[in-house]
Amino acid sequence: MNLLKQINSPADLRLLKPEELAAVCKELRQYIIEVLAENPGHFASSLGVVELTVALHYAFNTPHDRIVWDVGHQAYGHKILTGRRDLFPTLRKFGGIGGFPNPAESEYDAFIAGHASNSISAALGMAVAMKLKNETDRKIVAVIGDGAMTGGLAFEGLNNASSTPNNLLIILNDNNMSIDKPVGGMSEYLVNITASRTYNAIRYKLYNSLKEKGFFREGKKEAILRFNNSLKALLTHQHNIFEGFNIRYFGPVDGHDVNGLVRIINNIKNMSGPKLLHIRTVKGKGFEPAEREATVWHAPGKFNKETGERTVRESKDEPQLYQDIFGYTLVELAKENARIVGITPAMPTGCSMIYLMKEMPERAFDVGIAEGHAVTYAAGLAKEGILPFCNIYSAFMQRAYDQVIHDAALQKLNMVLCLDRAGLVGEDGATHHGVFDLSYLRCIPNLTIASPLNEIALRNLMFTASRPRMGVFVIRYPRGKGELRNWEKPFEILPVGKGRKLKDGTGTAVLTIGTIGNIAAEAIEKAKESGVDAAHYDMIYLKPLDTELLHEVGKNFRRIVTVENGTIQGGLGTAVMEFMTENGYTPTIKRIGTPDRFIEHGTIPELYRLCGMDADGIAETILSSSLRTT
Repeated sequence: MNLLKQINSPADLRLLKPEELAAVCKELRQYIIEVLAENPGHFASSLGVVELTVALHYAFNTPHDRIVWDVGHQAYGHKILTGRRDLFPTLRKFGGIGGFPNPAESEYDAFIAGHASNSISAALGMAVAMKLKNETDRKIVAVIGDGAMTGGLAFEGLNNASSTPNNLLIILNDNNMSIDKPVGGMSEYLVNITASRTYNAIRYKLYNSLKEKGFFREGKKEAILRFNNSLKALLTHQHNIFEGFNIRYFGPVDGHDVNGLVRIINNIKNMSGPKLLHIRTVKGKGFEPAEREATVWHAPGKFNKETGERTVRESKDEPQLYQDIFGYTLVELAKENARIVGITPAMPTGCSMIYLMKEMPERAFDVGIAEGHAVTYAAGLAKEGILPFCNIYSAFMQRAYDQVIHDAALQKLNMVLCLDRAGLVGEDGATHHGVFDLSYLRCIPNLTIASPLNEIALRNLMFTASRPRMGVFVIRYPRGKGELRNWEKPFEILPVGKGRKLKDGTGTAVLTIGTIGNIAAEAIEKAKESGVDAAHYDMIYLKPLDTELLHEVGKNFRRIVTVENGTIQGGLGTAVMEFMTENGYTPTIKRIGTPDRFIEHGTIPELYRLCGMDADGIAETILSSSLRTT
């Protein structure tokens, strides 16, 4: 790390000679491998853009110039080069640096980047802002790729970029997305010509000369650009969607040739108008196991940096991941019900839809990073009598909110939305915590909303949702392992809108929903040791609420504590408060959940403790609530 140790900011990088950049890339890649081998994170994506990262900070005057990263797990190299090299081992740890770009963390992080497909729109807004402020010396770059181009927002941004005056540079990191054919000789030749300063100086002078003579009018610029793109397509036997947007297109080029990238970026960065540079990269570049299996090495956990052997601790004697329980159960249900299909937006492995894809490939659909489309596609299937199980990470479901209301709930369609990674998710932090779903879904008519206490309850909720009914059935469950070793039980219907009493008690009733109820059960036992014997109710359903159960609680308990793995604003606690007020009950109610702020990254136990949602925190709330009302 002789060179990397000298780089405390991109200004230091720009002091190096061009012939030293390849060595910087090698050291940067090795450092990422060494740190992530012991400190798990998103691995393959950042390895694939090492050369691009170095080239961007070498060619642009960051942070004066802005680099907007899309899908922020590409940005580890960026973090290392921008003053966070020595902090990199704290990546995704509680109190350490985050796993995604965040302007609150560094002035070099131009925009938040946790969810995909926002870079073009954000960078376009920044580019237009610079123009409005007459800051013409500032350059804006959007880096998009790693699947993000399948998101609808990316195309909305492209469409607007083509019609709004701007000088935005979009860099498409194509790591085997099949957007274009592999790099060819004619394509390379044309890129070198059309990106060269000499060619563009001649092109500009010729255009102005012909314009002065009346051959061209300003209104015909788009037609001229279309003609240029058509001629290029004729010569290369290639065409792509970007040229259809009237955006100047360069590429595809080798994304692992750092000096070539610097040369091309320097040639095109001062061109007026929107432009797109298409680079081809290998996800996991420089680490052979990751190059062979990019999906496995997207976020591989700990591994041996020498052998590539991953540290995988799996045992059939241990509780299984909730995502796997979902995957196994979906296959079971699909075998007995021919109407069932599965849908996922680019997360077949993460949500375990892969099991159905292997068993019944014609009945499982990966629609790419397109959550809104996933919901409406499911709605279309449901309209014609198919029963879709649409699995979307809770934080990503936020992008499909309108589709849930307009396309699904409004028509009372019979479909199932399975929200994986609900609640606090751990090291991915604020952009990925699925804490808002209970609140933002509860207000929508024609929805059933449920959350299981354990794996058996998850299976039974899926079975219940597969029975004939009307309306959208939502099941939310957390990231990580379950509670039970023996979960393969016969299916049972869980009556909609009915909870259950888990434990009798006096004075205080604890109402929970979801797997956080298991931690609450521990807390109740702790409180009992201190003299408070609380009752425990598993609500199961947030909507419809079990009003019979709530009347029982309202009549018999002076104190209520609600516990949910989600924001306390608008969730279970709020629903219970509304019910008690509307029905004339006056218990003291204390709500436990995530507070009204964005929660940082850390392990799930650390974050539970931070929010007072661990067993000690819940027990303390039960005890303090009892003392206040005694």
